[in-house]
Amino acid sequence: VLEVARQLASRGCRRHHCSIESRVRFAFWGAEEYGALGSEHYVSSLAPEELAQIALNLNFDMLGSPNFVRFVYDGDASETPVAGPPGSEQIEAVFAELFAAQGLPTAVTALDGRSDYAAFMAAGIPVGGLFSGAEGIKTEEQAALFGGTAGAPPHPCYPAACETRAPVSEQALAELGGAALHAVAVFASRVEPLGPATHTSVSADPLLRLPFR
Repeated sequence: VLEVARQLASRGCRRHHCSIESRVRFAFWGAEEYGALGSEHYVSSLAPEELAQIALNLNFDMLGSPNFVRFVYDGDASETPVAGPPGSEQIEAVFAELFAAQGLPTAVTALDGRSDYAAFMAAGIPVGGLFSGAEGIKTEEQAALFGGTAGAPPHPCYPAACETRAPVSEQALAELGGAALHAVAVFASRVEPLGPATHTSVSADPLLRLPFR
């Protein structure tokens, strides 16, 4: 998240001749493993008029799982039980179309309230984002699409003492991190609210492949 903010400020938007029309707030939540306490406190502390100014929430909780899947949150509930607030399907579309244009397969993941988007979702704010997988089990179908090991979790060290900087997929971090930057720039360039009648086309290339070496 910090790298996305740095790239957006330094060159990410100017490279593609876009303009920042909306304020972008980068949030670093604490205590998420204890129940999303940081994000819940933040949302509950906002007055109704402040909540009304939030166009959407982008959630990037784990982007570098070593046995990764390119998960996109299922904003329109096309394959999972719960849809996000109206406009969430537009966030999903930006990610899905970008990866499709790059020839990179994706899978959807449910908006099941297990990450920091939950408080925004409960407040009626459109939500979306990316996820590289945590405990779960990678299926044979997913391994065929994304590589890696079937029958093993996307992140075998989640949550455990071995969850250090070492078991990180640089490929996943670059692909999902680049898509995160792209989406932030796309939505920061908008002035109209999200909704089912709006649509944002994307190019085949993300704004930037994030450098982590």
